[in-house]
Parts: sequence; C-alpha cells; structure tokens
Amino acid sequence: MSEREAAVARTREEQPDAPEALTRRIAAMADEKLGEDIVVLDMRELVSYTDFLVLVTARNERLAKAIIDDVHIQLKAEGMLPSRTEGVQEARWVLLDYLDCVLHVFVPEAREHYRLEQLWGEAPRLEL
Repeated sequence: MSEREAAVARTREEQPDAPEALTRRIAAMADEKLGEDIVVLDMRELVSYTDFLVLVTARNERLAKAIIDDVHIQLKAEGMLPSRTEGVQEARWVLLDYLDCVLHVFVPEAREHYRLEQLWGEAPRLEL
C-alpha cells in the first residue's frame, strides 16, 4: 500500500463520511461548470478500488476540459491531487481518480458508447 493509499485509509477511518462529501463536492463543481446529466454511482458494495463514480456529460471537448481543469485546480488548492488521470489530451472521456471518488467526464457520443450506467446498473445512485 502506498503512502497516499494509507493516508486515504486513515481518513476513511477517522472521517467515514469524507468520501461521500468529496463526491458531492466534485459533482457540484461539475454542475457549476455546466456539466450535464450528472449521475453518482455508489460503488462501495461492488468494488474495492473506489467508493463512488461521478459521471458527467460535457457538450464538447472544450467544456470537458474546462470541467476537469476546474475540479483539478480547486482540489489541488486543498492539497488533493488525483492518483491517476486519463484522456486529458483528447478530452472525449476524461477520468480523474481521487481514490474514494472517480470523476468521468464524457462528450455525449462517448458516454453513449461506453454506457457506464448500464455496465454498473446494479449500483445504487446517490441523490444529489
């Protein structure tokens, strides 16, 4: 287990609501930047690598990049960096992995193609 993963585990023990609070903040940031069709899937009972998936549609690649940049900048200011990022250059499906919460920002065609809501259809949705 890396130092960062150990720190996340300690935070989960000390603040059990922290993953959900982070998830709600990320969803709110995406909403403020005009993200659409925001869905949060509660993955806690299904997988061990994250607690929540936040799925967001951006009208185009430029807006997808703006959403990702805003989330990254705001959380970085608080000392939080994603453990992994994917797709930033193309900005058709961008992923920021904050361990407890993974943000996925899609352009409409990519979201329709990958259909993560259907793939994880058994996951409960978190009401925002």
